[in-house]
Amino acid sequence: MDDTLYDQLQPFHKAVHQQLNTSFNNDEIKALYLASRKYSDEVFEKHMNGGEITALDLQTYRITKACQDFGISLTYQQAVTFQETYLHEQQQIQLFPAIVELLDSLYANNKQLAILTNGEVDHQMMKVQRLGITQWVPAEHIFVSARVGYSKPSQKLFEYVENTLELDKDHTVYIGDSFENDIIGAKQMGWSAIWMNHRQRTKPVSNHQPDHTIESSDDLLAIFDIMEEV
Repeated sequence: MDDTLYDQLQPFHKAVHQQLNTSFNNDEIKALYLASRKYSDEVFEKHMNGGEITALDLQTYRITKACQDFGISLTYQQAVTFQETYLHEQQQIQLFPAIVELLDSLYANNKQLAILTNGEVDHQMMKVQRLGITQWVPAEHIFVSARVGYSKPSQKLFEYVENTLELDKDHTVYIGDSFENDIIGAKQMGWSAIWMNHRQRTKPVSNHQPDHTIESSDDLLAIFDIMEEV
């Protein structure tokens, strides 16, 4: 969901301008955002498995460490305030227009749709509500890692989704922006996988390869048109 269905950089961008008081340009904010995601992934399992750290610990850690990479020193309270602003701005998120068009088309053609996302249940479901996803995806088809008990890319999480929805591997297509969490997770199940690499991340060395790599949600429409023709 995050950064696949909507632009996760947009609320981050606004929080940076409101709270960090920097002269960062768009490319620098993007680099800061990617650094924060890296540090978030670094401690995510500590938060999810046994709660070694709280959600706020994770959130303040990722922005503090990312800012350090850019020579910016944040106090704990400044990191908390940044996170509060970021959460406020997430209340304004909207689906990519191409995603709306794709969901409309798939729904109209009676395709089974589902969401698989890492994170806290309440926080992720807030985004689901804001994005209006349940007009296409039933609530029981929205899988949040904290509710299931496993996080992407754990094969157990993907197996849980496959078994719950009785998926046919040969007719399952998964779309995600994280190579490590989404593409590896899907390919280890034998699903087709589309890597939405709109942040131009470097592809890691892996035995798993996406079936398609795109740099814009607009490209999804053409891919699914091709799939329909096959």
